[in-house]
Amino acid sequence: MAEENRSTVTEFILAGLTDRPEHQLPLFLLFLEVYVFTVVGNLGMITLIGLSSRLHTTMYYLLSSLSFIDLCQPTVITPKMLVNFMMEKNTISYPECMTQLYFFIVFTIAKCHMLSVMAYDPYVAICNPLLYNVIMSNQVCSWMVVGVYSMGLIRATVNTICMLRVLFCKDDIINHYFCDLFPLLELSCSSTFINEVIGLCISLFNFCLEDLSPSYIFIIASILHICSTEGTYKAFSTCSSHVLAVALFFGSLAFMYLQPLSVGSMDQGKVSSVFYTIIVPMLNPLIYCLRNKDVKVALSKLLGNKSL
Repeated sequence: MAEENRSTVTEFILAGLTDRPEHQLPLFLLFLEVYVFTVVGNLGMITLIGLSSRLHTTMYYLLSSLSFIDLCQPTVITPKMLVNFMMEKNTISYPECMTQLYFFIVFTIAKCHMLSVMAYDPYVAICNPLLYNVIMSNQVCSWMVVGVYSMGLIRATVNTICMLRVLFCKDDIINHYFCDLFPLLELSCSSTFINEVIGLCISLFNFCLEDLSPSYIFIIASILHICSTEGTYKAFSTCSSHVLAVALFFGSLAFMYLQPLSVGSMDQGKVSSVFYTIIVPMLNPLIYCLRNKDVKVALSKLLGNKSL
């Protein structure tokens, strides 16, 4: 009888952010505006760094890589979500769902590690300034970026293979606006213990071992030993933007993933997911640029304006 109750799922239905028709158009316009701003902001950052010789440094090379990830991560999700706002039935095929899950994990894991790599840059600049050019050479940075994407690909492959082994029953409504790990596991009619353990372990590893790294401890300790107020302010300003970006991303990410499947509400998780998948990629160009004099000067020269 158990086997008869199982059916091969060919497509899923995405519950989306709301089931109220009157909210569909306002949400479509809101997220379309956010997505356009995200694309323009991150493409603009990549272009500016590429064209301005003033920004051809290690820090901006890593920042351009982060902007690329911030461009790709919402692109995996937002276009499909926008289409679904205009459709009566929000369906997604099984292969399309697994593909979306795979690339979403790739860019999410890559972003976790990219933020960790970017934490190492101010650590070297503040704690070992005389050796900065040696430690943070172009070759080292290139290998770091390769490692970032390699970790994303490996972990996404592991998670997706485990998901492909999960059996889905007749209940095919995903209580989310895209194919995410835990909402998919809710539909399983087979054991999801291994998937949950792998998901939680990867989340804990990224959060604890990568982004609560010793770099921050050494940075704070070094700043506290700086005698002059001006030096302390300059050191804090060097890493303040990055700390804010890390706090926003990992705060919302932890709320979604650092809990067992049976704990918490998926409706609350949707709000958290919107924040780290759509809002944070839009905010990062602003976070890293508004207080950055080098970027302002480079943008002024690119636009032909010699004065700030």
